[in-house]
Amino acid sequence: MSSFDNREKGFESKFAHDENLEFKANARRNKLLGLWLGGLMNKSQEEAESYAKQVIIADFEEAGDEDVFRKLRGDADAAELDLSDHQIRKKMEELMAQAREQVHNES
Repeated sequence: MSSFDNREKGFESKFAHDENLEFKANARRNKLLGLWLGGLMNKSQEEAESYAKQVIIADFEEAGDEDVFRKLRGDADAAELDLSDHQIRKKMEELMAQAREQVHNES
């Protein structure tokens, strides 16, 4: 096997590893978002955990974060929480950074 082939395999392995970590970070962020919003909705710990699973599942509706945002926005509105779109999106960014750090520290 040539050094080019070895290098190509190395890049492919790194790409797959990075994608796996990003997938885990997204799932972790969604769980954290569910726990955050569940807390704001005064859910019990058990109810918040269940709600967090619903947020994780919502992320599989389409590519990107809009499906998660719509879920959070709709549920916040239904609970009559005073949250702006900006506040929700900012929390999504904050928790994504936290989730990436947690996943990185675990690997």
